[in-house]
Amino acid sequence: MLAVGGALVYFNVNFQRATGPEVEVEAIERRSLEAIVSASGTIVPQLTVDISADTMGRVTRLAFDEGDQVGRGQFLLEIDPEALRSAVDRGEAALRASRSSQTQMEVAIESAQVNLTLARDHLKRQEGLWDLQLISRETIEQALTDVTLRETELQQREIEVATQVERIGQEEANLDSARYELTKVTITSPFAGVVTRRNIEEGETVVVGTMNNAGTVLATIADLSVIEAEVEVDETDVPSIRLGQSAVVTIDALPDEEFEGIVTEIGNSPIQAGQGAGAGTQATNFKVVVTLNDEIPNVRPGFTCTADITTAFRDDALAIPIQSATVREVILDANGQMVRQVIREDEEETPDGNPIAMRFSMRFGGDGLVEDEAARDDNAEGEELEGVFVARQGQAVFLPVLTGIAGERHFEALY
Repeated sequence: MLAVGGALVYFNVNFQRATGPEVEVEAIERRSLEAIVSASGTIVPQLTVDISADTMGRVTRLAFDEGDQVGRGQFLLEIDPEALRSAVDRGEAALRASRSSQTQMEVAIESAQVNLTLARDHLKRQEGLWDLQLISRETIEQALTDVTLRETELQQREIEVATQVERIGQEEANLDSARYELTKVTITSPFAGVVTRRNIEEGETVVVGTMNNAGTVLATIADLSVIEAEVEVDETDVPSIRLGQSAVVTIDALPDEEFEGIVTEIGNSPIQAGQGAGAGTQATNFKVVVTLNDEIPNVRPGFTCTADITTAFRDDALAIPIQSATVREVILDANGQMVRQVIREDEEETPDGNPIAMRFSMRFGGDGLVEDEAARDDNAEGEELEGVFVARQGQAVFLPVLTGIAGERHFEALY
């Protein structure tokens, strides 16, 4: 059992020929520990928009430069409007003509209605005379025919007006479309931000994007009021990262400052990155987004950064230096308790260049595994356990340790 104030033993790699392993000792103490995942990436705005044209033409006016601050709805550029303006003028003229024709047709309907009324009145008088046997059959039939003709004329005029109304509706739609196309020649900023890129010059022709052609990106505008750090995290560290965890971001271009943020996005799809030229292996990383809490003056998208994400925290942990941790192969009894450590053989060159074989074994003592040459067994096989060496009564005692979180220089010992 480890206790506060106990002394840990660190075995150096080199061994002394006469006195055995050279060691360092440090007292165990409680301290706050943070488990941190560090990852590198770039600074990006939370909102970035590429400005493209919805109509093709030549740029006739350009009112911004790269790096300019722009407001929502601010004028950026204009594409030559003459062709579209002519289309609007033609549409308006056609609509006026159609509406004039409709007015004339409606007058014709009124005239046809009057003629039909007169024809029906004439027929009524003729029917009275026919009843008195005062007119011939040809006369009454002519009156009936005249009413039929007037009814047909009225129906025809009504059909013409209905057709004209539909035509006017289509022309109104065409005019609205032409006016909408005309609005596309004026491009404004969709939100307040900074122009991070300008890809067009006055006089150049812009191309509209299609399925097979992305078209011309005129400019890129970024909202720098909310900044994010997009970093690539190794797959082995991703399971320990959670949304809302705190992080500290350092930017290479601003080395003297640290910026706090929180994890707001964890990618589900891996990013494949090569591990060196010709290495033939791939490292699987995942994108993690850290949103910074405050605005950063003078920041530019694309700055290189590093995010230290705190994945766990212990306020009063039994802290053991990381370099004191070791793994030893031990023999376990039927109850899973250690009996002794399997012999380990290390070699070292003497000053004259001859190798010296140094053999160590441990026997199970009351406080752990104690160095004991007599307990050596060259044929023993065991199980590897993680632990530390503790200095007790001048001896290096191996104790197994169940570890918790690991900080930058210390790890947590749970027992």
